[in-house]
Amino acid sequence: MSGGEVLHLRGRVLLGPDDERPEAWVVGGRLTYEAPLARVDEAQDVEGWVLPGLVDAHCHVGLDAQGPVDRATQEAQARADRDGGALLLRDAGSASDTRWIDERDDLPRIVRAGQHIARSKRYVRNYADEIEPDELASHVRAQARRGDGWVKIVGDWIDRDIGDLTPCWPRVALEAAMAAAHDEGARVTAHCFDEDCLPDLLAAGIDCIEHGTGLTDETTAAAAARGVPIVPTLVNIANFPRHAAAGEERYPVYAAHMRRLHEQRHATVAAAYEAGVPIFAGTDAGGALPHGLVAREVAELVAAGLPPTSALDAACWGARSWLGRPGLEEGSPADLVVYPADPRTDVAVLAAPSLVVLRGRPVAP
Repeated sequence: MSGGEVLHLRGRVLLGPDDERPEAWVVGGRLTYEAPLARVDEAQDVEGWVLPGLVDAHCHVGLDAQGPVDRATQEAQARADRDGGALLLRDAGSASDTRWIDERDDLPRIVRAGQHIARSKRYVRNYADEIEPDELASHVRAQARRGDGWVKIVGDWIDRDIGDLTPCWPRVALEAAMAAAHDEGARVTAHCFDEDCLPDLLAAGIDCIEHGTGLTDETTAAAAARGVPIVPTLVNIANFPRHAAAGEERYPVYAAHMRRLHEQRHATVAAAYEAGVPIFAGTDAGGALPHGLVAREVAELVAAGLPPTSALDAACWGARSWLGRPGLEEGSPADLVVYPADPRTDVAVLAAPSLVVLRGRPVAP
């Protein structure tokens, strides 16, 4: 389909959870609610429930379990997300250069956070820029300049001398790092499994928490008061029992801790939601998990206790607004997904889009 052709979207065009139109048009790759009268007869009819392209707010295009991957693998990862309806990706740390994807009209938009910043020998091998605390601020500044308004730090990881998860950074280093990122106009997000890393991160001015399995009543209240979102990545947290089993013999305290965090994962997310903490959907794809799982993550948020419309908003209108990207506003790029039934009442519909449109062009299925 050439960029000059026209789509006529009919049924329910969902500008928001409670804002719908009966029809819209795609002309020249952009969305409009005014019929192009001179070209109506040329239009291709598309019928169903139309949503802005979904958002995977935590994934890693360019990584697999061993580290950086080649361009062919990066493309396959991006295509899997696209075909699953995720047309906007927040890449929460990657050691690969994926800027070439920006030139492709058939692949999702990516909001990058540069490369992970981790404590030396305290993270997955080949993933991170590994440093010591006195270097944190300068490396955060460098990654802020590499990313698209985000920086990713690893807030905690297993300390093999102690045999359990422990925080990676002292508070003074975190405060300097947040100041450096904010001076560059970037937001900072942090990988957080443990309970103990959260108080210092929140006090230092963190902008987002990834995973958040260690949230307590106190840190949940602090996140709510500060408006700090969490991205729970529940499809990834499902792997905690496997991680626990792998570490059981050498690190039994760590193994028990990981199992406890897994057991309380849904209650933790439900408590955060009830407290008013913003929640966004992310899968942690790339690494141990395949791409294209955003529908499963939304279903997990519902399983955790979020109302279906709130879980959908976490991967759709709300997530796009949080990342500063348009939805289905007049004149916006036509990045959208069409479903055969209403996902506001049954999020299982998200698993099988009937049409995916990028830059005004049908690309899948």
